[in-house]
Amino acid sequence: MRKYFLFIFLILILSCAEKKGVEKVLEEKASIVQPIKSTTLVLLGTLQDAGSPQIGCNKSCCMDLFINPDQHRKVISLGLLDAQNNKTYLFEATPDMGSQIEMLKNYTTEKEKDLVDGIFLTHAHIGHYTGLMFLGKEAMNAKNIPVYVMPKMKDFLSNSGPWDQLASNNNVILHELENKKPVQLSESIAVTPILVPHRDEYSETVGYRIKGPNKSALFIPDIDKWEKWDKNIIEEIKKVDYAFLDATFYSGTELNNRDMSDIPHPFIMESLKKFKDLSPEEKSKIIFIHFNHTNPVLNPSSEESQSVIKQGFKIGKMEDVFEL
Repeated sequence: MRKYFLFIFLILILSCAEKKGVEKVLEEKASIVQPIKSTTLVLLGTLQDAGSPQIGCNKSCCMDLFINPDQHRKVISLGLLDAQNNKTYLFEATPDMGSQIEMLKNYTTEKEKDLVDGIFLTHAHIGHYTGLMFLGKEAMNAKNIPVYVMPKMKDFLSNSGPWDQLASNNNVILHELENKKPVQLSESIAVTPILVPHRDEYSETVGYRIKGPNKSALFIPDIDKWEKWDKNIIEEIKKVDYAFLDATFYSGTELNNRDMSDIPHPFIMESLKKFKDLSPEEKSKIIFIHFNHTNPVLNPSSEESQSVIKQGFKIGKMEDVFEL
């Protein structure tokens, strides 16, 4: 019996030591990140909705990741820091929202603030809004978090369970957006929704133009094809300093078990061809994002990744920062 208690005691000591070790690593990582003192965007995730590894995936791109998860693989999200007013905002409420908010906090001086000051949603596909569940009573039971949505998205959240409880319980306050009408977050920061064509089963889909004190950005994580948009993407890129663009698939060949016409996106190969005549300065504005788990550019050593970089474009990486 004495040996049994000694065995349990040793396990408890080791588990506590392991926990302290993990906490120490997290504290050390947070201490390395210096608070940002200017208006800045932080890339908090770069993946398509279902993440990586993806459920049911038996391909080589997933198998090792089930055993050894890569902490730098999170679903697409963009953080906005308004350092002057000590406020933070999220673009997209992803299944990874909890860790993404913590990540964003590392760049602020307000470490004790648990949530962001507002969330902007693009549309009703799973990776872009389901993180709202963590604001409900089963989780944080947040109070009056502003969530900015288009009219159909507002209707979807207000009239579909379980999301309607978030509004009725005052976990969130839904702010209705209007296409092309800016939302003024401060004297120097404005966010403008722009409708884009996508599979709008439950809501419309928007991208956002984010204007800061000195620079601006275009954020389009999802769109069907550039040619389907009523705007010229090349002209839109010229209007901003950063362009975060949908790059879900590298080509139409990497996903051989789906009909690609059912899930249209601009292939990276198509975008490279479309943008090939841009000047080096314009090309450098483009940051590809929203990668499917099969996309070879997730591997920085791949030929595809090296080709994109060689041509003057950027591949988004988690915790990349962009001053506005």
